Amino acid sequence: MRRKTGITLLFLLLALSTLTGCHGKGGQKSFSIPEQLDTSRQYEITFWAKNDTNKTQTDIYKKAITDFQTLYPNITVNLRLYTDYGKIYNDVITNIATDTTPNVCITYPDHIATYLTGNSTVVPLDGLITDPRYGLGGSELLFDSPRQDEIIEQFLEECSLNGQIYALPFMRSTESCYINKTYVEKLGYTLPDTLTWDFIWEVSEAATAKDADGNYLINGQSVMIPFIYKSTDNMMIQMLKQKDAGYASANGEIQLFNDTTTQLLYTIAEHAKSGAFSTFKISSYPANFLNAGQCIFAIDSTAGATWMGTNAPLSDISEEAFVDFETEVMMIPQFDPEHPRMISQGPSVCVFNKKDPQEVLASWLFTQYLLTNEVQIAYSETEGYVPVTSKAQDSPAYQDYLSRCGEDNALHYDVKIKASRLLLDHVDDTFVTPVFNGSASLRSASGQLVEEVTKAVRRKKEVNAAFINDLYDDVASLYHLNESSPASAGKADLGPLPPTAIALLSCLAGAWVLILAYIIRQAMKKLRKT
Repeated sequence: MRRKTGITLLFLLLALSTLTGCHGKGGQKSFSIPEQLDTSRQYEITFWAKNDTNKTQTDIYKKAITDFQTLYPNITVNLRLYTDYGKIYNDVITNIATDTTPNVCITYPDHIATYLTGNSTVVPLDGLITDPRYGLGGSELLFDSPRQDEIIEQFLEECSLNGQIYALPFMRSTESCYINKTYVEKLGYTLPDTLTWDFIWEVSEAATAKDADGNYLINGQSVMIPFIYKSTDNMMIQMLKQKDAGYASANGEIQLFNDTTTQLLYTIAEHAKSGAFSTFKISSYPANFLNAGQCIFAIDSTAGATWMGTNAPLSDISEEAFVDFETEVMMIPQFDPEHPRMISQGPSVCVFNKKDPQEVLASWLFTQYLLTNEVQIAYSETEGYVPVTSKAQDSPAYQDYLSRCGEDNALHYDVKIKASRLLLDHVDDTFVTPVFNGSASLRSASGQLVEEVTKAVRRKKEVNAAFINDLYDDVASLYHLNESSPASAGKADLGPLPPTAIALLSCLAGAWVLILAYIIRQAMKKLRKT
């Protein structure tokens, strides 16, 4: 009886430890590829994708699904659209806990690094990519898939974590500076070949001058924010990269809180205090101010190009609010124009592991289909994205699209195509940040530093050494970047789980604790009787 009771207790303890560790680090097992796709069976897979309320992009997803299902009538793809990558991330984390993840998901490598803390959640793609039958360019495919050497090398490398490939790139973009060239020249300046931070700050400060009535001289309006940055995460990350300063090491050592960061924050605070600089989170979309003649330098993703400029096809402001000006598209400002550095970003596609290998294979086939020329070219034409394969980039259809820049203000809108060309011409100048469990939190922390100093000076607070030190401590604590202070920051740990996941895990853990307490109590009673 004692032995039986001991075995029961051991089993329960193991079960409990497995449960409480379900969000910890877990190795990803390689996927065993089936010999053949079983076409006698029906498969239903889910595809989670992000869409910025752009109906054209939605239609492209739907057409890709329809075309794929025509080739594979036994595979049904169910599309679920999100308006924010963060919401996809939160839902995936929640569903990992309940083993209800999607089959295919558009996401970012930073997010995948967190998904990998689950046990065998995301499928390593190395074996699938090189499989001669169902891999890239495989003999058994029913569509014209690109070969591995036709995926842009830098883009595929972004999908590699810990020496394994966990995603395929879907689209790529970078950031660009959308400029009201008319106002720059009205202020007496000429745009340089490469923007510098000094130039941006100088022109922005000049644009803050007002007349006796309090209106800005440059536009005659009561509103002018010369320089607005959409993603302050990217702002700080790129500034540090250009300065060759610390951000994070490949193994996850946090380097963000350093002297260079401090100096950059002092500079940002100075120009925020004068009204020359603001951010999207504080003021709103840069495009809205740019198009209304209330901003001169608007930095946003090339994927947002159709919202920028006098003739922008998409806009959130009324037609009468538009101001006529010449729009220039340039690389983000640099500290060293001779050695420019800009971030490479954009969605990738990962495949989640399932108990049925045939279901995973079906998911992999659809993932590959998103890299066909038809999908790549169609989607890249919706915004300032570029296709991730040389097969699509070099195709006559895509080259014809680029050559018709400015032909109209819809499909061939000049600002959009110029934004695409910016990345195509500077792929070798791009970089990506290290990816590890917690890198998504670190990215958010870098932007939070910029947001906080900008808000502080607007509230008449003094940004000094004491403020910066407190800020570092607060941000490090908020994003769980260390256990004490920035000075002792080591590897980042996982950021906070979504509330739904916390509630679920807490209930499950509590239930196991109660069961365990009951079993121990009953066991003790039996031991006393014997």
